[in-house]
Amino acid sequence: MDIGNLKSIGSSNFQRLTSNIQFDKPHEECGVVGIYAPGAEAARLAFFALYALQHRGQESAGIATSNGRVAPIHKGLGLVSQVFNEDNLHLLQGHLGIGHTRYSTTGAVKLPNAQPYLIETALGPLGVAHNGNLTNTPALRRDLLQYGVGLSSSSDSEVITQMLAGAAGRTWDERIAAFMQKAIGAYSLTILTRDAVYAVRDPWGLRPLCIGALNGTGLVVASESCALGTIGATFLREVRPGEIVRLDEAGLASWQGRAAETSSLCIFEYIYFARPDSVLEGRSVHWVRRKLGARLSREHPVQADMVIGVPDSATAHAIGYANESGIPFGEGLIKNRYIGRTFIQPDDRLRRLGVKLKFNPLPDLRGKRIVLVDDSIVRGNTSGPIVALLRQAGATQVHIRIGSPPIRHPCFMGVDMAARAELIAAQMSVDEIANHIGVDSLGYLSLEGLTEVVGPGNGGHCRACFTGEYPVPIANDVGKQAFEQR
Repeated sequence: MDIGNLKSIGSSNFQRLTSNIQFDKPHEECGVVGIYAPGAEAARLAFFALYALQHRGQESAGIATSNGRVAPIHKGLGLVSQVFNEDNLHLLQGHLGIGHTRYSTTGAVKLPNAQPYLIETALGPLGVAHNGNLTNTPALRRDLLQYGVGLSSSSDSEVITQMLAGAAGRTWDERIAAFMQKAIGAYSLTILTRDAVYAVRDPWGLRPLCIGALNGTGLVVASESCALGTIGATFLREVRPGEIVRLDEAGLASWQGRAAETSSLCIFEYIYFARPDSVLEGRSVHWVRRKLGARLSREHPVQADMVIGVPDSATAHAIGYANESGIPFGEGLIKNRYIGRTFIQPDDRLRRLGVKLKFNPLPDLRGKRIVLVDDSIVRGNTSGPIVALLRQAGATQVHIRIGSPPIRHPCFMGVDMAARAELIAAQMSVDEIANHIGVDSLGYLSLEGLTEVVGPGNGGHCRACFTGEYPVPIANDVGKQAFEQR
């Protein structure tokens, strides 16, 4: 097994340059893709699809393929462009493939936790790429260890792989369905076997997964529709909660592996995670974010001269706020889009600069009253420095408007949300937060406003980070570092 480019050794804090530059956003765990492309190189298609899903994870990437005889794999730490090159892509032969790009929620940033996982089983090769987080991982892990199954990583995705390998059933169809009866929590999976690619979505539909058609005979599954367009595929539909989809020479087959539960797609996909050009539940993510900004303007109006967004995730919210309020929209912060693409750690002097490594203010702000729109505040560790930047640039007033309600509860379904003790809204009132970050006023979108704008979608959404009401049972010992060897 080729475990990839090791130039990233020592980058365990990759994408987290220092604690002072731990930018205040929740992180989605992963992006997954699956390819059935007769007559084509599945690895090359998977590479570009993963490129489109890079926003969902920047810690590691991997691709496994099959040509019906052998199943090679290549994976490593770093961005998709850093892990793959022409030499290693050329070795990934086959018309079947799965790919993965990772941001960890269970399991630290170590090479053994990189995906896909690929093992040999009684039914031939098995590759698994996972987006999400199982909430009953501790119990499942104990069961595997008691059965004598060795585990080499701390990731719940390896638990899924071993569960599939040892599940009851004579076929992969049966084994996947058997796995689904035991797994609780979020899982959007792409699975590689010798002759097929499978896509599987948990019964709650917590994480997104969609299907596309490719060049007449090919088929693609991916976390988001933006990945389909990148490789010339046409969106067909979303994978339904609890559904198993098989892609092979017979075409597309699907069936219900487990009865669907109450639909609970993570509402943060609309607020922050999904790329704005993706479509979720039949709606443009960019359109929804503009509507959220407009609703925010109606709930928290203010007299100001310019509306700016924190780039890039809050740009659409800010446009919606500006259009609804009649206050001109403008650029105020220029983002260095390459700061997260280096393995080089800053020295102490650069570390003290903190947020200045990522944002620079424009001189256009001088003498203006600014509405700064952001999609969320998690720890509150970058909002204050950004406000200070705007004041240093000459802004006379800074009013922050947030396109989501206060985040008061951690996530256990595949989002690297801080522990409750680290969530600023769980520790302070809105007025206290405003004073802490040094703004003239602070306004959050209401839960009612968020719910009305997003609507019911395909039946409902998970809002647990705002309400504390989780759609699935939560084990007491679930945690990102629960199984790390120290």
